[in-house]
Amino acid sequence: MADQEHFVDEAMEYMPSLYTAAMRMTRNSADAEDLVQETYLKAFRAYGGFEAGTNLKAWLYRILTNTFINSYRAKKRRPEVSDVEDVEDLYLYHRLVGSGGTEFGRSAEDEVLSRFTDEAVKTAIESLPESFRMTVLLADVEGFSYKEIAEIMEVPVGTVMSRLHRGRGALQKALHDFGVKRGLVEFQTL
Repeated sequence: MADQEHFVDEAMEYMPSLYTAAMRMTRNSADAEDLVQETYLKAFRAYGGFEAGTNLKAWLYRILTNTFINSYRAKKRRPEVSDVEDVEDLYLYHRLVGSGGTEFGRSAEDEVLSRFTDEAVKTAIESLPESFRMTVLLADVEGFSYKEIAEIMEVPVGTVMSRLHRGRGALQKALHDFGVKRGLVEFQTL
């Protein structure tokens, strides 16, 4: 059991990454702040039951994800409000595109990917079904392992692998379609 007196010292270092994840989930800064605040409140209250020596970051992400999913389900009956302009640059975008501009030794693939806009990548990620989007973000943006994602989302590892595979495939198709429309790649079936 963990001591609640040490909660602040141990858990607060994860606030920036939790806020970034919350922004990707909610797509709104005020909602992201509320989600992180609710996550820390729940975590503080439950910290006495946290098993010291286990993965605190994964435990916090599980609380964040469950809190988001529960609020998402509650709001599902209401129309979704999304302000894409508030979403910060995506890490995945930077990994795909790099620093931009032509550099000596860049592959043809890197040259094509450098022409994809931030908006195209955001739109492609946002077009994914919720469970796939969450899995792709946790794996490819946040860097969690399959096992950690399974714990966070409370699903079997096989489900994580399936969702990740299908989510990446859908993301690849969406970006391919964008590339075809912009003349960046030739049409070919994936």
